Amino acid sequence: MKAVELAFHEFAANYLFADHALKPFFACDSRVKDGGGSQVAEFEIGSERWVVKLYYQDSGIVHPGPENPQGTTFKINEIREFRFSVSRHPEEDPVSEQSFNAHLVPRWQGMEIENDQGERSEYSVPESITEAVNVKINGSNIDFRRYHELLCRAAESVGIHRRYFDRPHLFSNVQDAERYVRLDSDRSGPVHARDGPIASMAHLLENDRDGYRKLVQNERDEKGRHLPGYYHTVTLGPRRVAEAFPSHTFPREVKHYYSREAAGMDDDETLANPKLGASYQVSRWDETIGVTDDDLEDLIAQLDETVCSVMADAGLPVHPADDDRGDGHGPFVADAYFDPTEKQEVNVISLDLTRIRETQESVVVKHLSDGLSPVEWDALETLVTDGGQVSPQDIAEEHGRHVDSVRRALKRIPELVESEYGSVSLRSNHVAEIVHDAVQQARDATRRAVEAGAKAIEAAERGIDETTSALVAWCAKHGVDVDDRQEARVMFRLQDIENVEGRLKEAYRLWTEAGKDPARFRSAQVDLGERGKSAAWRWL
Repeated sequence: MKAVELAFHEFAANYLFADHALKPFFACDSRVKDGGGSQVAEFEIGSERWVVKLYYQDSGIVHPGPENPQGTTFKINEIREFRFSVSRHPEEDPVSEQSFNAHLVPRWQGMEIENDQGERSEYSVPESITEAVNVKINGSNIDFRRYHELLCRAAESVGIHRRYFDRPHLFSNVQDAERYVRLDSDRSGPVHARDGPIASMAHLLENDRDGYRKLVQNERDEKGRHLPGYYHTVTLGPRRVAEAFPSHTFPREVKHYYSREAAGMDDDETLANPKLGASYQVSRWDETIGVTDDDLEDLIAQLDETVCSVMADAGLPVHPADDDRGDGHGPFVADAYFDPTEKQEVNVISLDLTRIRETQESVVVKHLSDGLSPVEWDALETLVTDGGQVSPQDIAEEHGRHVDSVRRALKRIPELVESEYGSVSLRSNHVAEIVHDAVQQARDATRRAVEAGAKAIEAAERGIDETTSALVAWCAKHGVDVDDRQEARVMFRLQDIENVEGRLKEAYRLWTEAGKDPARFRSAQVDLGERGKSAAWRWL
């Protein structure tokens, strides 16, 4: 479908170049020395002007001596690391935030590094790499697909052969990448609402204790100023991403956030409006994303589908033309790098978080209504009360069960729990919430039953007749508090009790069987707690 063209924000990647061994490193060293410590230049791409500065920094790499283990001669006296600072010409970028920094370091087998305490250790270099240079790029507001060419042009402009950087090694990989839209602050509420897509993805798509789980809902900025939706994020690992986006792969963070100074800005200022973005989270899996054109295209597509799907789930149009307000800009606000008039084709995926929630609820209700065995109840009770790692053995020891009985019980409720590598967890946060409520209700029912029996025995011991004892026991069992002082009106306190009318009819029967005055019951006052204000009930 047609959707707004998202903007490029932060990007980081390691570009490894091995075709020319250490020649790019030595070339940087030579050019910096020729320039007295740095080189400054400009270059053009199409109609764009860019500024570049090559400079150096100290390094912790140990000088190998006259030559390194590969036999490469080192004629330099000091090992330095080099940086290319590349930015759009200030006349074309008044905001001065379209730029990147490229940090170049040498790599060779047997290379050693030295820390601040003078301790040395060998730096791990992949076995297939004999000599190479690594260029770590950190940039923002530039098309991810342009960094490689911009690096080549920047190097060329300061007198270094661009061919040194022509072909990134297959070990090159992306470290960070974000795409975003800027939303009108008056329209973005459904995105960061407590029941919005950001919160829902965290609660529905995360195992209750397995792996990394993070939901941030911060309504105040660093100065303590209140700003709803100031910084709301959810981070999903690869498996949870696949549950919401079946064709997607990599872990990501979805975030709704304002600039640090937004709370003090006028409403008509651009930065007073938040961004909604999706970013790649490299630390949440063991795989990598390469830097080939195909890799970057897929990265962009998945990030865009994530943002647009979140907007759609929140009820926001993904393109201004689809907005029924007819004001021409939809829910979007333009900024220096985001143009909501641009459009693209995006596969908007139905998150259908409501369906996921309802499916989980129906599964839990089915198991509870069908009846759970005592061992199954033991397992669920442990899982909702123990926040650490839980194994079948832990459950067995806590409840005096045989571990095999626990394992069999867990296999009977796979929709509720996940068992993996000797650990057990509830299938999702939402399932955990429902099960917790069920376990708590079961505990309360057991407590009330015990209290009912105790009060009946106490009544009998005090010489109260059997019918009065039954009334006392019934009230205890159902959590009904009765105030029956003779000088006061009879008060029934039913705090969040279901089927109030049915319960009171049963209480009326027991009341009359106990020989108490029916008129006093009919004029009783019923306190419904949170269900409503106190009300007088009349019973025929």
